[in-house]
Amino acid sequence: MAVKTCDLLEQLRELPDPRRQCRNLKHRLDEVVMMAFCAVLAGANDCVEIATWASRHRDFLATFLDLVHGVPSHDTFGRVLAVLPPTTVQAILLPWLQKRRGLPGELIHLDGKTLRSTRHRWAGLGALHLVSAWASATGLTLGQVAVDSKSNEITAIPQLLELLDLRDKIVTIDAIGCQKEIATAVVEQGGDYVLAVKDNQPTLHAEIQAAFAKALQEGDRSCRSYTSEASEHGRQEHRTVWVLPGRRLLSQCGAWTALASLVMVLRVVSSPETGQESSAVRYFISSLRPSARRLARAIRSHWEIENGLHWVLDVVFREDAQRVYDRTAGQNYAFLNRLAVSLLRGDSSPVSLKVKRKAAGWDVNYLAQLLGLPDK
Repeated sequence: MAVKTCDLLEQLRELPDPRRQCRNLKHRLDEVVMMAFCAVLAGANDCVEIATWASRHRDFLATFLDLVHGVPSHDTFGRVLAVLPPTTVQAILLPWLQKRRGLPGELIHLDGKTLRSTRHRWAGLGALHLVSAWASATGLTLGQVAVDSKSNEITAIPQLLELLDLRDKIVTIDAIGCQKEIATAVVEQGGDYVLAVKDNQPTLHAEIQAAFAKALQEGDRSCRSYTSEASEHGRQEHRTVWVLPGRRLLSQCGAWTALASLVMVLRVVSSPETGQESSAVRYFISSLRPSARRLARAIRSHWEIENGLHWVLDVVFREDAQRVYDRTAGQNYAFLNRLAVSLLRGDSSPVSLKVKRKAAGWDVNYLAQLLGLPDK
């Protein structure tokens, strides 16, 4: 019998078992999911690797799991991940994650990512596309919703927002989420929005351009600015953020719920070695008051979901190479990856996430520490 337990295992015991109850059902659901998550945290990238890791670490697992019928086969892990409702898994595990890591902070970023190797041409399956919510300040995943393709993010974003606590939060979304209904949903849930504006909203985009052109030409005192500089990877970046009150958008101001600010960002990147220089201008709308510094921080932080989550999933977890064709299993596996990223980011060791993940596979004491297992 197991001599230890932890909050995660207690939480997993609340998972409803969707499997048909019969005499052939040998492995407890909470134990199967616990083993799968431990293996993913320790470096496993598919069900075969999960089963192999679990069988080689059976003595460690037996300290907190009963394992009455031993370690499941890789087929069993695959079948369990394919029948568990992804929304139920998230509803059970996200509260544990926040209890383990703390509250997410003020900024929440939404963005989509395609799992490229989940495409199956002969079966007529396109690649699985997930929209994720990410708290950049604390490195926490807050939820995910699957869509059929990137073009359907517009319908997935409201579903994801419903899963989140947006009270006193700032939600940033790229241009595909610049929709009146999405802005309204954020405000009605007690949050503020910062939405990128591109040519998918041509009238809005043109009016914001015209408003800033006029304000800068006339020296409008209500146009506030904030400038920052950074130097990295051999490049120098100069960013200037201008902000205007939302009422300057005369024809559409009332159409966007709680619109308070228009934003223009000029980004100039130069290379001291080559002398080359490039620039780009982007526009945003926001329900935040016209504070150039605060809006600049929110806009700049949005890229953390690319650098802090998506890049890590591709490079450290090799997510783009994982061939999981079942849609439900793909969502559950992706969520376990995101849960692992969040847990590894909570460790203060001065090493990369890649090294932390390898260390979790090498040292079961470190893995136990990440999971919150007691020492004795």
